[in-house]
Amino acid sequence: MPVYLDHAATTPMRPEAVAAFTGALGVVGNPSSIHSQGQQARRMLEEAREAVAATLGCDPVEVVFTSGGTEAINLAVKGMYWARNADAARPRILVPGGEHHATVDTVEWLERAEGARPQWLPLDAEGRILPPSFADSADVALLTMLAVNNEVGTVQPVAALAADARAAGVPVHVDAVAAYGHQPIDFAGLGVDALSVSAHKIGGPVGIGALVLARSSAVVPLIHGGGQQRQVRSGTQDVAAAVAFAAAATATAAELATEPARLAALRDRLIRGVLAAVPEAVLSGPAPETGERVASNAHFVFPGAQGDSLLFLLDMAGVSVSTGSACQAGIPEPSHVLLAMGRSEQEARGALRFTLGRTSTEADVDALLAALPSAYAQAARAGLADRAPRLA
Repeated sequence: MPVYLDHAATTPMRPEAVAAFTGALGVVGNPSSIHSQGQQARRMLEEAREAVAATLGCDPVEVVFTSGGTEAINLAVKGMYWARNADAARPRILVPGGEHHATVDTVEWLERAEGARPQWLPLDAEGRILPPSFADSADVALLTMLAVNNEVGTVQPVAALAADARAAGVPVHVDAVAAYGHQPIDFAGLGVDALSVSAHKIGGPVGIGALVLARSSAVVPLIHGGGQQRQVRSGTQDVAAAVAFAAAATATAAELATEPARLAALRDRLIRGVLAAVPEAVLSGPAPETGERVASNAHFVFPGAQGDSLLFLLDMAGVSVSTGSACQAGIPEPSHVLLAMGRSEQEARGALRFTLGRTSTEADVDALLAALPSAYAQAARAGLADRAPRLA
């Protein structure tokens, strides 16, 4: 049976979400219609919004449903940038190196098209954001940052960075896509302006996410139309997807007291096993005992081997893993996260990410550890052959 160790890319839909989704698909009615069937759909939608809000520590009105994490990030970063530059020159965006490409590509587009000036904040060797200075922040539009690095699993000091930004009057967006479901999120307690999540990372359906937008925060919308969702994101809302999202969010939140500890024990077993099976392997990101690594993530660099080669060899052995973000799958580039952490390009090309989820078991880890030594030996031989001089 295939072993799935790529839960950070997407995780199987929870049975509760499947049941909620299929049940809601039979409901007829546009939630913006005023007749009884429309109002039934509206009730279902708003109850789903309340359930999702309860898992994020925010008010229901602050939950803006989107098509996923990428749209939520685009809406936050572009929308906040445009809103902050409507009546004053604030072209600077504070953004750490190693962010998800949904953020990186959005910021780079704003630089090309809108004259934004990104200030790329450095990471330390374990992927932590080094705090910026807010001494001269009059021209800063916003700070955007990950709560958990999606590649190497580093838990970022969001609360401390947000407090410094708030004291300087700088709005903050948090990409919490990789954190949601793995650690508690208290939007009100963080004191940030916006926060992005995605349903399919927690066992909900693909195609729905949310931007949590504080009541006091302003964004210029990406989509114009009927004015749904506080005029922030127009369009007829997907009731069935929202209901399934809520079911997944509620079930996941109920397990937060126990599931991270189970996954951390499984992750530690995997890390110990990889280092024993391939002594050359180097763990990326914080050591597990520091508490600064998300429970589900184990990321390694395998010297002398290409990550893509290792991925395909493990796949042939029935084990699904990743070289990094699924959004960059198929693009043969070294990990920009590892480069931002100070790794060489050669090291960054030899990376593999193993991520665990609700369905992961000790047997899954054992299957990986059984397949890995042979796969590494073959990939290392292929790497040496690639570097050998060729005769004309």
